[in-house]
Amino acid sequence: MSRQVFLYDPPERFVAGTVGLPGRRTFFLQASASGRVTSVALEKAQVAALAERIDELLDEVVRRTGGNAPVPSIAPADTADTAPLDAPVEEEFRVGTMALAWDGEEQRLIVEAQALVELDVESEEDLAEAEERMLQDEENGPPMLRVRLTGSQARSFAKRALDVVNAGRPPCPLCSLPLDPEGHVCPRQNGYRRGA
Repeated sequence: MSRQVFLYDPPERFVAGTVGLPGRRTFFLQASASGRVTSVALEKAQVAALAERIDELLDEVVRRTGGNAPVPSIAPADTADTAPLDAPVEEEFRVGTMALAWDGEEQRLIVEAQALVELDVESEEDLAEAEERMLQDEENGPPMLRVRLTGSQARSFAKRALDVVNAGRPPCPLCSLPLDPEGHVCPRQNGYRRGA
């Protein structure tokens, strides 16, 4: 079966968002254009890492071009997207591997999110070889979401993604673990429940 690539070049919208209550949220990347919508699920840590790496990559592009790349230093206020995910949110796949690249000719950031694949490996060499094969643009690879963003779109995506990650449960003032709405068993309270 040939690889399914969900390509958005450019997307009308590319955002990170969640479904569910804090503590039980499912995180998604969602791209849309011309009436089609693609949603892929991923972990909270993956969203945070993607946003941080996008900001770092854009900062490096600005540094290397002496500020001549069309990349704003912060997310422009007029491109802020605070709307919820487009409903219904239907998961195409769960993300395993992500990659970023800067296309200097087109002045675009390329974000790739590839489906999670179970690897049957027995050694470090097997793992390295399997990871290298997955990153190739093979016809029979796992499903992939590929999005090409302007510098402004990328900065706006990163800001919203970090806001979504930080909008979760508040931390316990004693142990810094997330508080559930009904409290949690705090290790600093010798196992006693601490209220929210």
